[in-house]
Amino acid sequence: MSSTAATPAARLRGLKPDWLNDPKIWRTEVLAGLVVALALIPEAISFSIIAGIDPAVGLFASFTMAVTISVVGGRRAMISAATGAVALVIAPLNREHGLGYLVAAVILAGVFQIALGALGVAKLMRFVPRSVMVGFVNALAILIFMAQVPEMHDVPWPVYPLIIGGLALMVLFPKITKVIPAPLVSIVILTAITVAAGIAVPTVGDKGELPSSLPVPGLPDVPFTLDTLTIVAPYALAMALVGLMESLMTAKLVDDITDTHSSKTRESIGQGLANIVTGFFGGMGGCAMIGQTMINVKVSGARTRVSTFLAGAFLMVLCIVFGPIVSDIPMAALVAVMVMVSFATFDWHSVAPRTLRRMPAGEITVMVVTVACVVATDNLAIGVVAGSVTAMVIFAKRVAHLARVAAVTDPDHTTVVYSVTGELFFASSNDLVTQFNYTGDPDKVVIDLSAAHIWDASSVAALDAIETKYKQRGKTVEIIGLNNPSADLHGKLTGELAGSH
Repeated sequence: MSSTAATPAARLRGLKPDWLNDPKIWRTEVLAGLVVALALIPEAISFSIIAGIDPAVGLFASFTMAVTISVVGGRRAMISAATGAVALVIAPLNREHGLGYLVAAVILAGVFQIALGALGVAKLMRFVPRSVMVGFVNALAILIFMAQVPEMHDVPWPVYPLIIGGLALMVLFPKITKVIPAPLVSIVILTAITVAAGIAVPTVGDKGELPSSLPVPGLPDVPFTLDTLTIVAPYALAMALVGLMESLMTAKLVDDITDTHSSKTRESIGQGLANIVTGFFGGMGGCAMIGQTMINVKVSGARTRVSTFLAGAFLMVLCIVFGPIVSDIPMAALVAVMVMVSFATFDWHSVAPRTLRRMPAGEITVMVVTVACVVATDNLAIGVVAGSVTAMVIFAKRVAHLARVAAVTDPDHTTVVYSVTGELFFASSNDLVTQFNYTGDPDKVVIDLSAAHIWDASSVAALDAIETKYKQRGKTVEIIGLNNPSADLHGKLTGELAGSH
């Protein structure tokens, strides 16, 4: 046997994921999962209150979403759980029809997400411009901060020094060591101080009662009829779309932070599977949680699926085994963590005066529209759509002016050649018709499109209109220089478009 041949043990080590071979990675992932689990508890309870359901339903959803997505998701280290966006969508359904219909909507939303993922909805992410992405990140940071404001309003005065102390710990502790995540240290120290000194401040336990047992699978308590489907389907579709948009935007953000690639199609299908599992366990459903993902990836340094799985697992362990201890955690400690996350998430470079002076006005407008819509509606999906539409309008307006027409008349004045340069589509083709001298031109007109490209039916209709105007004056038109795609489109549509003559 050759000495260079790998032993079975060595080959086995090569098959193991990095986190099993490296204790440092293992430690980072475990501690990150614990910090995220602690931060998830009050959030899940808050979102349950928004949806009008028992806190246990939100906590079960966070558990099943995180554990399932850690296996089937397309983006490692991303946290999925019960979210405010989903809670807002399904709250009216729960209010009007009850928990059974809400759970049925969660399962159907999962089916919709799998279908949308299989149809390639993730590919639409390429149409989200960078300025929208920056606006999305900044709006997210603002929303995370604004969500903490109620926890700082009309509270006992010790809350404020506790928050300041928590922030100071998270800033200073990493200078001593980065082995233990600073947010975890901050939560433990502030909890110890409030319990030992008997300081009366709002705690996690004040948000709602923690569950004392694991969720049990079952079918939603609804009649399986067409009427039920018609009630549930609109809410399920809205939840599926909002959940997918938030999840795919978050995945893209994590891609940028970690400089790695993720499968958006797998993530879309994974979100669907996670919601179906969550529904069958009686949870309220969810999607990617941007704030908790930032704690996991940016603050704690997690990079694998282990942290996502453990966030969900620790969540249930903390609730069931350590419920009394977790209930004593002061909300001030978690507020400090989320405030730090909001500051770390905000793209400060994007609003620096030097950046704003160099940035085109259109890019700044798109970023501002995205932020304004998200903050006004509390809905990240609406902001992304509004920002993307604004970017498309600005782009179309900019490109529309790039189509130019130049005329050269032969010395014998029998022929005129018009050279058209640029992109011909619905916005630019509208001006095309007005750039020809129909009355003054000689009898033969050549339109050279060698430096142009026809993109749509509007451009073909415009060329037909030009030909018609010349024919009405007894003049002939010849179109030359079409590239293959333009020639195919022109040949297929010319003369067939109603109203083009």
